[in-house]
Amino acid sequence: MMTPGVVQVPGDVSVSEAALMLEREQAPCLLVKDTDDQFGVMTPHDIVKKVVAQGLEPHEIEVRTIMTRPVQFIEYDQALEEAATIMVATGASLLIVTKQNQPVGVLTAHNLMLTPPRRATQIPTVITVMGDDPSLQHAHNAVISQLSHLGSLVHSKTHIATKSRVVLAFSLPGQNTPLTIHGKVLSSGASSVPPIEPSGEGMSASEIQFIDPSDANLARLKAWALQALPASSQSE
Repeated sequence: MMTPGVVQVPGDVSVSEAALMLEREQAPCLLVKDTDDQFGVMTPHDIVKKVVAQGLEPHEIEVRTIMTRPVQFIEYDQALEEAATIMVATGASLLIVTKQNQPVGVLTAHNLMLTPPRRATQIPTVITVMGDDPSLQHAHNAVISQLSHLGSLVHSKTHIATKSRVVLAFSLPGQNTPLTIHGKVLSSGASSVPPIEPSGEGMSASEIQFIDPSDANLARLKAWALQALPASSQSE
């Protein structure tokens, strides 16, 4: 859900030059590196509120004087729920997304608002836990209890370790053509979502984020999610 790419500038760049960069790159913000270990972010809102509204000359103001600190970072493989938690706790309207501590994208509150919620369902699936050694790969039956085009919540009697790579094979309700989607387990263990089947007590719940699903699979999942929406939600 992030906007890929991060435009980084030094702290002594003028606001007018920074504004041109925002427009040219169509970026939601600039990451300002003031010193080796001190960062800030500058958004169009900062320019309007702290420069234009104050009657200041943007070519005379350095971005370090109007940037917002501290910067909130989040690793690229964290769940969207974690991003929402950080935003609520800190009041930040955007997060810089990192991969191995290097900025790779920007996630805004608007991005989160556009994320469709996962839909409750009861879809049988075969989940295969992948490994470097093909002989160690194993498959077992499970049930998808929540699903969107971004990921799923899966209940199974077999515990799956966090960060495991998995493959889900399942068919959407009313469709015969199966989907095969790769994913990564973000968390595994107890869940507030009850097991689907009465006999499913003691099942382990795994939060799975999908990895690079094909365009065809994305389209099918999005179409299914929209059909699963209540009528009142579709009309809004």
